[in-house]
This record gives sequence, C-alpha cells and structure tokens, in this order.
Amino acid sequence: MKKYIDAFIDAFLGTLDWTWNSIVFEVPLYTNYFWGLIVISLIVWGLEIAFPWRKNQAVFRKDFWLDGFYMFFNFFIFSIVIEGVYQVLKLSFTQINISEKSLALIDISGWASVIQLLVFFVVLDFVQWLTHLSLHKYSFLWRFHKVHHSVKQMGFASHLRYHWMENILYKPLKTFGVMILGGFEPQQAFIVHFITIAIGHFNHANIKITWGPLKYVFNNPVMHLYHHASEVPKGRRGVNYAISLSLWDYLFKTNYIPEDSGNVALGFKGDDTFPKDFIGQNTYGFKKGQ
Repeated sequence: MKKYIDAFIDAFLGTLDWTWNSIVFEVPLYTNYFWGLIVISLIVWGLEIAFPWRKNQAVFRKDFWLDGFYMFFNFFIFSIVIEGVYQVLKLSFTQINISEKSLALIDISGWASVIQLLVFFVVLDFVQWLTHLSLHKYSFLWRFHKVHHSVKQMGFASHLRYHWMENILYKPLKTFGVMILGGFEPQQAFIVHFITIAIGHFNHANIKITWGPLKYVFNNPVMHLYHHASEVPKGRRGVNYAISLSLWDYLFKTNYIPEDSGNVALGFKGDDTFPKDFIGQNTYGFKKGQ
C-alpha cells in the first residue's frame, strides 16, 4: 500500500511543482504549456477582435470569463489533482504485466522525427475523434458532455469549457494511443500539443476560416460551429466530431455544413434549464434523470 501512496504523493507534488515552475518561467519556453496557452489565446482572441465573423457578438461575449476559468481549471488545476490517481493506476497495471509496450502494434521509435510526430498526431487525433463520438452516442457520457455544448456564443475559450469527467475519459484513451505506438511518445510531442491547442482555439473562435481545399483535412470554425448547433439532422446524435482533423468526419460520413452565415442557434434541447455556474455545471451530470 505504501508504494501506491508514495506514487500518488510524488505525482501530485511533481505536477504541482512543474506547474509553478512553468508560471515563473523556470520551464523552457518551448515546453511551457502555461504561458504557451496564454500566448495562443491572446493571438486568437486578437484575431477575433480584428476580424469578427459574427460582428454583433461582443468582444467579452457571454460567459467569456467562465470559459477562461475552465481553460486553466481543466489544463492545470484538475491535472494537479488527478495526476496522482493516474500514477496509481499505472503502477497497478504493471503489477498485472500490462506495460506501455504490451499493447504495441507498431514501433515508431526508429523512424525520422517528422514522421514520428505526424503518426503520433494522426493516431491520437483519431482516438480523440472516436472518444468525442462516444460522448454523443452514449447517454451517460452525454450528460457530462453537455457542459461543452452549453456554450451560447462561440469564442476561443469555449474550446476548453468541458466537464472534468472528460479528462478522466480522454487521458487514458490518449495513453492507449501512445501504447499502440510501442509506448513511444516523441521527444518533440510538445509541438503536437501546441498545434492541437491552436487548432482547437481557432475552431471555436469568432473567425470565418475554412482553409479552402484543406477543409477536407483540417477542422475549421465553420464546420465546428455546426457541431454546436442546437438543431442537428433528424436521426443523428451529432455532427462534425472532428478535433483537429476533419478527414475522419468526411471518411465516416458524419460531416454536415448546410451553409456558412454563422447565424445559427447553439446549445441543445432543454438547455434553458441547464446550470449557468461552474459548480452547477460540474455536478449536473451526477444527478439522476439528467
């Protein structure tokens, strides 16, 4: 039991220390996720202000500050709290001979760095696309995912408005994605992290970008706006599940972009009774009958 307690404490304190070191610039800038998130956010917000798609939307849109809090809560505060749990689980799996290499399908460690990063990015994006699809497909998961879909005005920070339970689901599945690559995570994985944050911010921003022919490869604000539409085609639980790569939606026929005016109601059926505050939103999914 002591080794599990020690693993929990070490992981908790290690993540807390790393976060503080990031804040005070004692982590190299190119791997500093704290300030990297702030810089990316300011750049995308600046573009929203300079080139707004929905011109009647305020600079400090509805729930701007709530979404800003979600950004730092989900990426840093909750990560500090939960990292110890992940380390205990990892230690438990090693006790039953399940390691990072035990589920390996391919080993990319000997490949060129650029190819490693590309494969790492594509595999993890597909795992997240599949996870996102599940959040809409299964009622139990949808109860928590409603937090993300409670956004009524889209902006860059709404990218990271999501229930902390999604962290619990996404992170193990992303770890599984790493495991099928031989347990290998490229040294330059921070590049993928910053790219996915930037793409996610753009996709939720009040900016009209479609990327031209590359819209069939990369997700974009027009496509993702319809993911948040309150009305979806009859018989579907959702559309446009893309995280970074739209190609999965086009391949699996879950794409839907009827027009591109940007004037579409957001949310979900019954969202008028959905809690408006952080505490209420994060306890909602645990209540029966939701």
